[in-house]
Amino acid sequence: MKDLGGVNNPYNDDKMISCCSIFGMMSVEGRTFSGRDIMLSMANMHDRGNGLGGGFAVYGLYPDYADYYAFHIMYLDDTAKQTVEAFLKESFSIVKSERIPTRPADGICDEPDIWRYFMEPKPSVSDIYIAPDDYVVDRVMFINTQIDNAYVFSSGKNMGVFKGVGFPEDIGNYFCLEDYDAYLWTGHGRFPTNTQAWWGGAHPFSMLDWTVVHNGEVSSYGINRRFLEMFGYKCTMHTDTEVIAYAVDLLMRKHNLPIETAAKVLSPPLWRSMEYMDKDERELCTALRQVYGSLLMNGPFTIIIAHEGEMIGLTDRVRLRPLVAGIKDDMLYLSSEEAAIRLISPQLDTCWSPNGGEPIIGRLGTPLLAKKKVAVA
Repeated sequence: MKDLGGVNNPYNDDKMISCCSIFGMMSVEGRTFSGRDIMLSMANMHDRGNGLGGGFAVYGLYPDYADYYAFHIMYLDDTAKQTVEAFLKESFSIVKSERIPTRPADGICDEPDIWRYFMEPKPSVSDIYIAPDDYVVDRVMFINTQIDNAYVFSSGKNMGVFKGVGFPEDIGNYFCLEDYDAYLWTGHGRFPTNTQAWWGGAHPFSMLDWTVVHNGEVSSYGINRRFLEMFGYKCTMHTDTEVIAYAVDLLMRKHNLPIETAAKVLSPPLWRSMEYMDKDERELCTALRQVYGSLLMNGPFTIIIAHEGEMIGLTDRVRLRPLVAGIKDDMLYLSSEEAAIRLISPQLDTCWSPNGGEPIIGRLGTPLLAKKKVAVA
């Protein structure tokens, strides 16, 4: 850990609990744009990280292969690549595979071999009744837990995660993200608080097309992890953000909860606040706490969740980590700092800080409302 000279760290401890940078930008009209602006915004929050992790989630970037699952896989040696590719050929019909284009970039070193595969499931007779998404999750979990020196870090359709060890602007430069066009981008600059920095441990964390970038610390990791493991999720990364990604997949994809309801699970209202709710809302919140109490996220956090057609910002219920939202025409911005938004969109229609536990949602095809505290109808 870098010596801060006692200026911001008078006790010389080894944790910085208020850092990490997150950013999201989305056109609700589906208009695509390059990664230049989000790379610039993340560079503006450079001091919130320390070069130990950066990454981006990008949606709508593979229109020519939109119907295929796009796997992004890191390999640490050739044996792992050979083993994984043999497994993929048994489980999927591969229509295209290639090394992900990169360029030399400052601050990037010891990078793994990173490939992408566009595929569709090829289930065996015993798998024909499994939903395609569940089939893919099972195969991703197998690779990540059973094959050494290989890690699937992105597995959705028409989207991709690009991440590694470095400052986010350097990671973006390394992956040539200015060459991609997409309608939704999220980014993260990491200042690890509890976990070792390595390429797979950078944010975003992903499952299928669900991605999460996170600033904060989830102290309920243990109970959250045990609850998710009952549903077949295997938490291999030893980081709190991984459980958020799997919780979102469970709640919204498998249990079909809308984000407004899922938010009440992850960041529920205080019990004393529920006393002032109307009867129906109070009963809903009580039932959610009874069923999903083990998925309550304790501790300070701000997260940006994204998946196909939707971007969501959410803070812990007492708002211990910053989140700023801004709207300009068809664009929704979410950021750790207002300055990062105004750097690329100086004249916003509106800008505000949401309340704790209040989801800010952008959806394709749903006009944004230029009104404080309201992002969508």
